[in-house]
Amino acid sequence: MRSTDTSTDVLGLPSPLQQDYQRFLQLGSRRAPHALHIHESGYRSGTINTDALGLRYSHCAGKRFSAAERGTAPRINLLVGGSTALGVGASSDEHTVASHLSMLTGEVWLSLAGCGLNAGQELLMFLTHQHRLGQLGHVVVLSGLNTLAHEALYEILASPREAHHVTGFQEALNSFSDGMPPAAAPRRQSLWRRIGQALAAPPPAPPAAQPLSPPEKRLARAADSIGRTLRQWERLLADSHATLTFILQPLLPWCRETLPAGEQAMLAALARQPANFERLLDGVFDSHLHTAFFRRIKDQADPVACYDMNSMLSSSPVFGADLFVDRLHLNDLGNNALAKVITAKLGLAQEKHAQRKVTPIKLV
Repeated sequence: MRSTDTSTDVLGLPSPLQQDYQRFLQLGSRRAPHALHIHESGYRSGTINTDALGLRYSHCAGKRFSAAERGTAPRINLLVGGSTALGVGASSDEHTVASHLSMLTGEVWLSLAGCGLNAGQELLMFLTHQHRLGQLGHVVVLSGLNTLAHEALYEILASPREAHHVTGFQEALNSFSDGMPPAAAPRRQSLWRRIGQALAAPPPAPPAAQPLSPPEKRLARAADSIGRTLRQWERLLADSHATLTFILQPLLPWCRETLPAGEQAMLAALARQPANFERLLDGVFDSHLHTAFFRRIKDQADPVACYDMNSMLSSSPVFGADLFVDRLHLNDLGNNALAKVITAKLGLAQEKHAQRKVTPIKLV
C-alpha cells in the first residue's frame, strides 16, 4: 500500500501523492464543469444589454424587464434555452423571441437563456433564479441542440487524443462562432519573439481527430437527457399554476427543403470558414434524423407538452424569406415568425392584457 506522506522531498519537489492529485485535477479540468457560464453582467451596446445577473433584457409595452428587474408585473412568463432563446442574431433587445412574445401577448416574458447551455444547465439556471421570479404563467423551453452538441463534446473530452481541441470546442459552446471575426486584431509580436519562433523547431503535428460515435447514438442520448430534464421541470412546477412547454428549436437543415438566396449565400460563407461547433453536430444535418429525435424526446418527456418548431415554422407566412443568420440562429424577421407560431400554437394571444386569476392549463 502506498504511503500517505504528503510532504515534499529533500529537493522541495512535490511528493508522488501530491503529483497524483495534481494530475487528477488537471485531467478533470478537461471535463465540462457542472457550472453555468453566465454572460457579462451590466453589458451595454446598441445590440444586446444584460442586467446585473448577466441575463438579456426583454421589452414589453415600452419598458425593459429581466430576472433582476422584473418590476411590478403580477406574473411573468419565461423563455428558457440557449443562444436561440437568448436572441443571438437579433438586431436589438426589442427583436428577440422573448420581446416578440411580450408584444404579442401583452404580458412580460423574461429571457432565462444562456449561450451553450444544455438541458441540465437550463434547469440549473432556473433553480438559481427561481426566488427572483415571483408568480409564473407560462414556461417555454426552446432548446435541444446544445444538449446534442454536448454529447459530442463529452466524447471529445473523454479522448486523450483530443486534448488539443478541448479549448476550442468549449469556447464554441459559449460563443456565436459561425463566421464571426475576432473581436479585436491580434497584437503584433515583437521582433525578438518572431526571430525566436522562426529559429525554433516546428511543433509536432496534432494527431488525427478521433471519429465521433454514430449520430443516431448521440441523438438518442441527447433525447433521453432532454426528456429526463423536462420531467424534472414538471415536478418542480407541479405545485404552481404555471404551464410547461418544450419546443425543439429550429435547425436550418431540418426546417427547409429549399433555401432562399440569402441563406444559400450564408451557408456558402460558413463552408469557407467552418467553426468548431460544426463538428459537434457532425452527421445530424440529415432531415430524416430529426423526426426520430423529436419523437424520442416527446416519449421520454411525457406528460410534458412537446412541439417541433422544425415542422411548425413552415406555417409562418414569411417562411420563404431569409430567416436564419446561420444554421441555428434567426434574424429579426425569424424571431418574430417563431414567436407568432408559438403564440398561435399555445393559444397565448387570447390572453392579451388579461388580468385574471391563473388556473392550470393542460396543453394537448
